[in-house]
Amino acid sequence: MYLIEQYAAFKQRPTGDVMREWDALGITELIYDMYKRYHVERIENAFEDIDALVRERRNA
Repeated sequence: MYLIEQYAAFKQRPTGDVMREWDALGITELIYDMYKRYHVERIENAFEDIDALVRERRNA
């Protein structure tokens, strides 16, 4: 929950919109599975990874 709230704030978007986008792109579970990695890195690294996932899925 913390990650999605922080990501949404960083993107200046409502959390629900971000969650719906992740679900639609099929990346929610992948992001969840990366919890351990994201937990030990700086949060900006997670944001960069998520942005890359979103770009990949949008362009697929």
